[in-house]
Amino acid sequence: MKNTIFTGMATAIVTPMTRDGIDYEALGRFIEFQIENGINAIVVMGTTGENATIEPEDQKEVIRFTVEKVAKRVPVIAGTGTNNTEHVLHNTKNACEVGADAILVVTPYYNKATQNGLYKHFTMIADASTVPVILYNVPGRTGCNLLPKTVARLAEHPNIVGVKEATGNMAQMVEIMHLCGDKIDVYSGEDALTVAMMSMGGAGTISVLSNVAPKEAVAMTDACKAGDFKTAAKMQCDLLPLTNALFSEVNPIPAKAAVSAMGFGEENLRLPLTPMEDATRAKLYEEMRKLGINV
Repeated sequence: MKNTIFTGMATAIVTPMTRDGIDYEALGRFIEFQIENGINAIVVMGTTGENATIEPEDQKEVIRFTVEKVAKRVPVIAGTGTNNTEHVLHNTKNACEVGADAILVVTPYYNKATQNGLYKHFTMIADASTVPVILYNVPGRTGCNLLPKTVARLAEHPNIVGVKEATGNMAQMVEIMHLCGDKIDVYSGEDALTVAMMSMGGAGTISVLSNVAPKEAVAMTDACKAGDFKTAAKMQCDLLPLTNALFSEVNPIPAKAAVSAMGFGEENLRLPLTPMEDATRAKLYEEMRKLGINV
């Protein structure tokens, strides 16, 4: 059995921004907010962190800042994936240099790859990384599905320890668990499937929801870890309207709107992302208020 990076709830954090750059003051306060509310890990420079529009050296500094701010209180997982293997190797070297505890690597998007190409891509990265690797499969964004048999091949690599499954396909997630056994931890990349995944033996969730409701999200995974799936299922259902509101526009547009409304920086996004539309914003804020979040 390989070392588990975390169990429970990890927040894929937004990156607060000014008009000119990264808002490190707001980022620092937001990281403290997450840890104070019991989050089990921090994922920085993932999709929710707008990594696609942040230059590699700025990404490195955001990861460095996060590592220093977290100060080993929880694991820090850095997103390093792109659709260019050489660029991923560069990003991975940067993340390792500044102290990330693990890396999260998405399947190549746009150019995509065959299953053999995916195997070689991830193997090369895992060979080069000095920290453990979590695979990230999100076909809805990449147009590329990392199939269970390929995950099983990759799970034989000593440095590949987990997979974030964001297909929304429970049958595929279960097949990965069947083929891999204890060789890899499976994390849900879909907030609405947290309890279903953990009831099948999943290790937890890499979450957008917990940007906004970390205390409630952690309570849900804590109930799962305690084997109280009835309570956890009720929590999942209660959180579903907020979860849906956070995906009413493309992530991270709603998450950035929510976090900004909570006082963690301005609602600045980098094009092609734009601020949230009025109708979806109103619904998001309504659901946040129902949970007692002042906006």
